[in-house]
Amino acid sequence: MNAWQAILLGIVQGLTEFLPVSSSGHLMICRELLGAAPEGFLDFTVTVHAATVLSTIVVFRKEIAALFKGLFKFRYNDETDYVFKLIVSMIPVAIVGFFFRDRVEDLFGDNLFGVAVCLIITAILLWLSDSFGHRGRKALFRETRARNGISWWQALVVGVGQAFAVAPGLSRSGTTISTGLICGVKREVIAQFSFLMVLIPILGEQFLDVAKSLSGEAVAGAGVSSVCLLLGFAAAFLSGLFACKVMIAIVKKARLSWFALYCLVVSLLLLLFA
Repeated sequence: MNAWQAILLGIVQGLTEFLPVSSSGHLMICRELLGAAPEGFLDFTVTVHAATVLSTIVVFRKEIAALFKGLFKFRYNDETDYVFKLIVSMIPVAIVGFFFRDRVEDLFGDNLFGVAVCLIITAILLWLSDSFGHRGRKALFRETRARNGISWWQALVVGVGQAFAVAPGLSRSGTTISTGLICGVKREVIAQFSFLMVLIPILGEQFLDVAKSLSGEAVAGAGVSSVCLLLGFAAAFLSGLFACKVMIAIVKKARLSWFALYCLVVSLLLLLFA
């Protein structure tokens, strides 16, 4: 991997981590298009994912600080309720990560056909979210009295959506936001909840990748220099800051069906030419 490939792939990760189009799927596609060697790509993936986690923390720094402040009051307040619901949303993906991670990797691997199929599923979810979650239309369910705008069952269902999004091509943000909108969570609520709920799972996923690399189960380090890792990190972080803010605005005001169309076009191109 050279410097330009690292920068471009970092930008791809930063943009697609927050836009509902699947960062893992696009990284695989762009790696093939750019001709980047697969050796050491695990290290690069861990690095750029860490960058987008940092982007999320920077964008939501005030909200995260408020949650910690509320937690340390040691009483059941809005902040405690919100954090507990975030934890509930993480349970499904934790189960998948600990018990079915290897099976998922064996099933999908670097299979671009699988990415194409998952992009089609992402497109369907995004279209459904506009059908049920757009202003002026009724969602399948509506919680009117839920504390913090999201109920316990909605948090769990959104978490189940995140668990399915471990498959490459199935957008994590697209799946969680769409699931929330379909379940009746307000747009401004699910925009923030969706990005905060993935912080710990992403860090956990990267920890497992690092452990796998250190144990010798994956080829790590070869082919990716420290300079490329730094460039990829910087590119992913800066583009992630931009994409996170843009996506929040889009979820609050705009339709997601345009992203559904994009995912559908990309999936069809993959099916035709991959």
